[in-house]
Amino acid sequence: MYTIFFTHKNYFLKLLLCCTFFICSILNGQEVLKNFEIQYSKLAPNTPERFEIAGKYAQALFFNDQQEKAFKILNQNIQLAEQKSDGKYAAYLYAVLAMNHRLENNLNESKQSLQKAKQYSNQTTDQETKGYVSYCEGWLNVRNNEESKAVKNFIDAAKYYEKSPNSATILGRLSSVYKELTSIYANWDDYELQEKYSKLSLEVAIKQNNPNIIFDAYMVMGYLYEQQFTLNQKNIYLRDLSEKYYLQAINTYNKNKTEILVPSNLSFVANNLADLYLRFYPKIYREKALYYAELAKDISLKTNQAAHLASSYGLMAEIALEKNDNKTAKSYLLNSLKIINESALNDQQTILSIYESLSNVNEKEGNFTEALRYYKMYISTYKSIYDQEKIQFSKRLEAQFEKERHQQQMVRLQLESEKKEQQIQLMHSLGVLQKQELTNTKLSEEFQRKKLILSQLESDKRAQELTISKQDLKLSQLENKSRNLDLVHYIKELNYKNKINKYYIILIVFFILLLLFLFYFLKQRTKSMKQREDLYNLELEKERQNSKISTLTALLDGQELERARLARDLHDGLGGLLSGTKIQLTHLNDKINEQVKPDLDKSIHQLDGAVDELRRVAHNLMPDLLIKYGLEEALKEYAIRMSNDQLDVDVQFLSYTNSLNKETQLFVYRIIQELVNNAIKHANASQIIIQFVEDFSYSITVEDDGKGFDVNDLKLTQSAGLHNIQSRVEFLKGTLNIHSELNLGTSIEFQFPKI
Repeated sequence: MYTIFFTHKNYFLKLLLCCTFFICSILNGQEVLKNFEIQYSKLAPNTPERFEIAGKYAQALFFNDQQEKAFKILNQNIQLAEQKSDGKYAAYLYAVLAMNHRLENNLNESKQSLQKAKQYSNQTTDQETKGYVSYCEGWLNVRNNEESKAVKNFIDAAKYYEKSPNSATILGRLSSVYKELTSIYANWDDYELQEKYSKLSLEVAIKQNNPNIIFDAYMVMGYLYEQQFTLNQKNIYLRDLSEKYYLQAINTYNKNKTEILVPSNLSFVANNLADLYLRFYPKIYREKALYYAELAKDISLKTNQAAHLASSYGLMAEIALEKNDNKTAKSYLLNSLKIINESALNDQQTILSIYESLSNVNEKEGNFTEALRYYKMYISTYKSIYDQEKIQFSKRLEAQFEKERHQQQMVRLQLESEKKEQQIQLMHSLGVLQKQELTNTKLSEEFQRKKLILSQLESDKRAQELTISKQDLKLSQLENKSRNLDLVHYIKELNYKNKINKYYIILIVFFILLLLFLFYFLKQRTKSMKQREDLYNLELEKERQNSKISTLTALLDGQELERARLARDLHDGLGGLLSGTKIQLTHLNDKINEQVKPDLDKSIHQLDGAVDELRRVAHNLMPDLLIKYGLEEALKEYAIRMSNDQLDVDVQFLSYTNSLNKETQLFVYRIIQELVNNAIKHANASQIIIQFVEDFSYSITVEDDGKGFDVNDLKLTQSAGLHNIQSRVEFLKGTLNIHSELNLGTSIEFQFPKI
């Protein structure tokens, strides 16, 4: 079975890389080239304006097969720019020169020009120029298969651009950076970062209000959600998001045909949308798939895009094979193969799929010789692709290894930092301990010194005793005794002081511990009181909410009872009266003359209109279908009733089990009814889509293509309708999200849990 999926994806990555080169507007051909030439000739040489337009003029020349003249313009202006004190102009022109050399496969010249650009970038404070040089380096690294380095370059470029004043040029260059990052992360299968930069690219595109960039952004978002859906095909929401963005891209193209610079992109989006319908939607969508495949074919023929045309034929062949129309399918496949072989693209994945499908078709037709020939060609092509994939896989592994190595280095450095911090804390504790030991040593030394003095005194005393007379012996003994007493007293005093010091230390430690304990106790007490206060406030708020819900329940029940009464009175009373009047007038129709008869017929017709309007009002007050058959049938009937020549109302139910009780169904019906009425009254919408999704919870979305509004200016309390909707959603314990943009429509989503 022929599938074009891999062909689309590979080509899409290439498209992302190509679209971000320089400025998209240079692709407009000779007209743009002529405008740049006129601007360039009017500006005086050696001026900032001349340098700025020189880079753009050189780019336009390069893409219109005038490479020699482009290099001449760049080199002339570089010589003048190098004489400026500010290096911004030389840096910018060298960056353009580096990318042009790379496209010519002059790798050495490209590298030298990049070094010059970085050199002059260091000689300026202009953030935009620094960002452009970083972007240039990243662009070159991507094309040199060094995507890890390119990511750093692009992130640096984005930081420089964010520091620069906002302008159309800055936004355009930011968009280029985001597209490059989207492409890299798509190659790495990092869908989280791919989604991040895809959304950033869309935000920048909307700010620019440039249909070309908006078209590209929608195309990127559609492709992103298609990728995510292929990984999780149970999430139908991702598939529908992909369809939504592809359709928005096509609508943007149709509204701005004269402004779109690359018309061939429409065939790319149409092919992808056709492929999405063919592979992931029910068979009822085959006509849509065929429509968009044929649209892609027509655009491809007009724009001479061989790869897109081959893809279109492939999709049309697959649809024909499903219908067992082998002859038509074979014709499409042969046309596709011929186009691919004649083009310079020569995409191997597409050729592989074509060979496989041609082999299967010939086998079904009994042409086994041709089937075997195409199968051999399939095997040969597969081996070639397998060898290329092995090379690409090794490059991805290398990039992944480099990324993980950097992460491991960061973890190791963090661990070493924590280890050093612990060592510092340990050294601090040891220092305190050593200080205490030093103090104790000094006290011990002081005691030993005084003890030595006492010993010296004793020695002097003994010496004196040898020389004194016997008459003074008694007096000397008394003095010696007195001294001994003093010594004993001194020793006791010293010991007492030591004890006192120990008691002081113990007492200080005790008080510190006591203070810490009291502080901890107060902290816990404060925390406990705060928790009690929070619990009390929570209970109080709960009671308030219960009271509010009870009041709202009573109010809504009263409203519904009054609506039911009014509906019965209108239907049984006034409706019966009008019907009886019509019957009487009908009986009189045969008894009156021909002159009065037209007026009577007109009156009967007006009574019919009044009866229909009465029934519509009564049904809005109390939908009988909801009571009898449930929410799904009631909403489908409501959509049909509200649709007319100027308005299309569509209802979609996904995975709905009809498990809601009647009260909740009525609540949901009233909310949707109010939202639709608001869209009709205020948005001037031509299409309204109601989507009901049941999963782990219930999610309802009402989306219109009307004029939209500024959500920041919306005040729910001042809008009775929205306040009523908010109250009903709160009763269901759900949430309400409003998203609207001027001229892009409004999407209101409310969710509530399953009970």
